[in-house]
Amino acid sequence: FDPRHYLATHCFGFPKTGPHRLRFLLESVKDLRETLKKKGSTLVVRKGKPEDVVRDLITQLGSVSTVAFHEEVREIL
Repeated sequence: FDPRHYLATHCFGFPKTGPHRLRFLLESVKDLRETLKKKGSTLVVRKGKPEDVVRDLITQLGSVSTVAFHEEVREIL
């Protein structure tokens, strides 16, 4: 979870993620983790800037050959 997604917007000061969306995200992650556990896997969940968290995970794991990610599409006004 990137803390920057839960701050106020630059233009109008509204939260980027409101309480209902946050609850939906948390419930979705919990459900995904439970589903993966039933299949013998797991889900790593971290809070922090992705550029820091991913680097730290790679360092901890030590033998990472590939990292895949997507970039958020930003609307140009």
